[in-house]
Amino acid sequence: MTLSLASTLRAGFCAIALAASGLAGQAASAETSYPLTLTNCGRQVTFTKAPTRTVSIGQSSTEILYLLGLSDKVVGTAVWLGPVLKGYEEVNAKIDRLADNDPSFESVVAKKPDLVTAQFQWHVGPEGVVAKPGQFEELGIPVYTSPADCIGKDNTGGGDGVRHSVFTMDLIYQEIRDLAAIFNVQDRGEAVVADLKKREEAAKAKIASADGKLSAVFWFSSAELDIDPYVAGKNGAPGYIMSALGIRNVIDSEEEWPTVGWETIAKANPTMIVAGKMERRRFPADDIAVKHKFLQTDPVASLMPAVKEKHVFEMDAQAMNPTIRTIEGIEALADAVSATGLAK
Repeated sequence: MTLSLASTLRAGFCAIALAASGLAGQAASAETSYPLTLTNCGRQVTFTKAPTRTVSIGQSSTEILYLLGLSDKVVGTAVWLGPVLKGYEEVNAKIDRLADNDPSFESVVAKKPDLVTAQFQWHVGPEGVVAKPGQFEELGIPVYTSPADCIGKDNTGGGDGVRHSVFTMDLIYQEIRDLAAIFNVQDRGEAVVADLKKREEAAKAKIASADGKLSAVFWFSSAELDIDPYVAGKNGAPGYIMSALGIRNVIDSEEEWPTVGWETIAKANPTMIVAGKMERRRFPADDIAVKHKFLQTDPVASLMPAVKEKHVFEMDAQAMNPTIRTIEGIEALADAVSATGLAK
């Protein structure tokens, strides 16, 4: 059984603290010198001091702040796909949730933030449904956007965007380190990064023998069950998960979540189907039970060997987005492949 992200990271913090206590005379991590200016998603963002009132629009960015020990600096959150990281339920319950999905610009500003973090430019970006960064900056509120949603990715066409460069966890590590620098908690940032890297290597080693033998399709959701599903393109977080484990993605598209027909998917004959599990209910197929029923009853999907052989694996939808949970996705899929004997 895999330890929760929160518990393993706490263990990592303790180990680093113990190690640091025996390193007398060695230089500590650099302190942030304010004003601090960062280049973020093509914009210059300046901080004159560590923020004290942050509104976080996006579950991953919120959870990074929690892992960095900054929950007392968060005054509002929005955009949730599922439960918060285990161990942070009480912390999260005390913080105002502005919306499960898209918050209004007014609700964010009403919290009087001195920082807004955004996981997706879909929410705060050039065509943001909540606002454009300039709207916050006009009020003196800096905006920090996850590099994973802008570096190597074009969001100008709206929707989920097109990712021209392959996502790697280095973009998440950059976010962790940037936020740690903004709040002057660099040691905590390095502890989080070190633990995530260690966990990825352990998961990869678990099914190393499967390299090149397996293929998969990642099904996030479907706007309607009788139309083409949203599946993972080759350059996003699922692509990274599959690449890390030596599994081939049968979908060859630069779109983040292209719609592809089940007939096309069936012809590609993936070894496994990885189905997103979430609490969000924007679309019917957000419900994992609906996904399973569809696969068992659809005239095309039900005939796929992956369905017949019960190689349909559930994965937290947050792991399918470029987030800290992507490491959990690697662990979960490695465990599933190992348990079913597919790695042999």
